Amino acid sequence: MERAAAAEDTATRALDRAFRLYETLRASGRGMTLAELSVALATPKSSLLRLLRALVQRGHLLVHDGRYALGPEIFRFAAGIIAQRRFPGAIRPQMLALSQSTRETVYIASLDREAGMVTYADVIESPQLVRYAVAPGVRRPLYCSSAGRLLLAYESEAWRNAYLRRTKLRPLTDRTIVDAGALRAELEHIRREGIAVSIGEAVPDAAGIAAPIFGSDGQVIAALMVGGPADRIARDLPQLRPLLIEASNAASAVMGGTGA
Repeated sequence: MERAAAAEDTATRALDRAFRLYETLRASGRGMTLAELSVALATPKSSLLRLLRALVQRGHLLVHDGRYALGPEIFRFAAGIIAQRRFPGAIRPQMLALSQSTRETVYIASLDREAGMVTYADVIESPQLVRYAVAPGVRRPLYCSSAGRLLLAYESEAWRNAYLRRTKLRPLTDRTIVDAGALRAELEHIRREGIAVSIGEAVPDAAGIAAPIFGSDGQVIAALMVGGPADRIARDLPQLRPLLIEASNAASAVMGGTGA
């Protein structure tokens, strides 16, 4: 117990030191030497140097002529936090426009990495009498929903492999892909096409088509999805694809990304 408590205390101090380092360098604006940082943070040079080297290696800091400054990775991290504060309300206009042009239900979905699920963050329901509707907060498996597969396809290869190793591909309908090889091929197809389609795989007689929303760091931060009855989505797919791609690119621009 004492050893665990000591380790936790050490980790807490290291985290506090890193945050104080970021704040000190932000306030400086011109960079600081090891000696200056040691005085400002009241930290021995030897232990501070280990932290500085680790952060330089990760791109959180830059060093030039012995002066340390904030690096590109910390700015990218900060931009992602700002984007999340604005999301998904910032792209509500793009969702409304897509809903009006398709007359189908429009969703924003995000990845729950810990659970390995996709979560619907915002929904605009179709005005049509026969429609598909899911309340915000509902979750679906990644491997069978259009938004889930889209987000899975744009994850790193290492994360995808880990997900496929730990996930049992259970059939939710008689159309669900449950073969890992076939799913991998579908994920590669999604990355090539920039769009994911699921017809009757997650919910019988329901279908969805999803496209990526990119953030300022070039990473996919969410999926924009159109959902509806399976027969209608399948019939209207040629018309829905360009409308969805146009809307996802517009949403990416709002979030600081460049689109597909």
